[in-house]
Formats: sequence, structure tokens, C-alpha cells
Amino acid sequence: MHVLIDPAALAARLDDPGTVVLDVRWTLAEPDGRDAYRTGHIPGAVYVDLDGELADHAATGEGRHPLPSEAAFTAAMRRWGLREGDTAVVVDDAGGMSAARAWWLLRHAGWADVRLLDGALAAWRDAGLPLETGDVVPEPGDATARFGAMPVVDLDEADALASAGAGVLLDARAAERYRGDVEPIDPRAGHIPGAVSAPTAGNLAPDGRFLPAEALRERFAEFGVDGRHPVAVYCGSGVNAAHEVAALAVAGIDAALYPGSFSQWSNRPERPVATGAEPGGA
Repeated sequence: MHVLIDPAALAARLDDPGTVVLDVRWTLAEPDGRDAYRTGHIPGAVYVDLDGELADHAATGEGRHPLPSEAAFTAAMRRWGLREGDTAVVVDDAGGMSAARAWWLLRHAGWADVRLLDGALAAWRDAGLPLETGDVVPEPGDATARFGAMPVVDLDEADALASAGAGVLLDARAAERYRGDVEPIDPRAGHIPGAVSAPTAGNLAPDGRFLPAEALRERFAEFGVDGRHPVAVYCGSGVNAAHEVAALAVAGIDAALYPGSFSQWSNRPERPVATGAEPGGA
């Protein structure tokens, strides 16, 4: 699976009508990235609304960012101008943390060639490559989502993975949220008992690019990921966890996503929450 593309390689493909660039500006603090997109984006890039197109907020009990339906995601893909056989390149201005959600969903939908811009917009700017302003409205595409190409686990499967010792459940949030020192948005602080803290920011080098594959394999091995046993990832709402799934893919390791993540788990009073630096917690 090709996961990444560097700025020079993307720049060389911008005149190719079969390459579609998707701009997924989003953060918890500023979920609507349209203004930032309009101020400057990669030429031809189409804005993607993470909250509106990469999640289904009508679903209840499934966490803060439930997966969209196949029909809704098909409509989004077509709005972006995607046509069968296209290469999709997803980008943000946050090291790929939000763009990875689009990468994962497109892979899940059966899209054959989806790339994350390595280093995100910062790397594009550092390379001296151009930006354009305003909106891009492409001709509608003919893409169709067919979910099932990427593995997922639900709440019970995540619980079994963490507690039964048959695999590894990684917590991609910042370490202080894992420990339960702070919790800015979910109702309870801490982590799923048995989950291992593996902050997704640690998958990036200081320049914001992904670590080399061998370095990522070594990092995940420290968390008990050996490539032979199942591994799944969660975060707060299934967004940053997709970035960790992408990092595992760069390392050559298949991993499942727990879409409901801690926002679903912590809203279930019957589910225990652990605190502290160790998987078992206190």
C-alpha cells in the first residue's frame, strides 16, 4: 500500500486530471477550516468538511465522529470530483492528523490509490511551492463508496483486544489524556483498561514528516506490536487514530480502527476507565 507522497512528486502531478487534491483543514479548536483553505491552498485542491462529510452526526451512541454512511460518502466523493481510477491526495496543515481521516475513509471505501502529503502544507511551503486562494468547485465525479476494505473493531471487540492479551489496543491520544491528567472534551478521564499509550505525534519527525518505515517498526515494537498479532487503534473520536493506522501502514503493519474511540467508551457508564501511565491503570 502506497501511503505517502512528497511535495515534489505531488507538484509534478498537479496538471494530471487523474490526480485530485483534497484539503482537510480541521482541528478541535477550529473545526471549520474553510477560511484557512480560502486564504491559501495547493492549486486545484478541493475543501473537505471533516465534520460534515467524514462523519455522520445523526448517528447516536457511536462517539463524536461516527463513520458516514456509504451513500453519504459516495455523495461527498462525487462532490470532490473523484472519478474511478483517480489518485486522491489528502492534505491538511497539521502534520496529516486530520487528513488521515479522509485517507482512511477512502481506503475503507475501496479507493485504490490514496496518498497523504508527507509533511503536510508546511512541507509544501518549505519547498517554495505555490498556493492559490479562493474556492475550487470541480465537475462532479462518478466515484462510489464500497466500505469494508479497511478493518474496524467495535466497542466490544476493542475491549476484548485490550483485556484478553490476544493483541494490542493502542491509544493514539496525548499521554496526559491517556493518564487521565486532563480531559478537555470527554465525560471521563483516562483510558480503556489494557490499552497501550502510543501518542500519534510520536510517528512524526521534528520536520513534521513521517518517520522512516524501520523507525516506525521499532517504535511500534516497543508497544508490543509485532506484526503477527491483531492491533487496533483508538483516540478521542476516531480522527487522530486514523493517522496512527497510516503510520502502521507505512511500517508494513495492518491495523484496525476503533471508530467510536474514547468518546464512545467514556459515555458508557458500565465500561471501566483506567488512569495512570500503565495499561492496567488505577
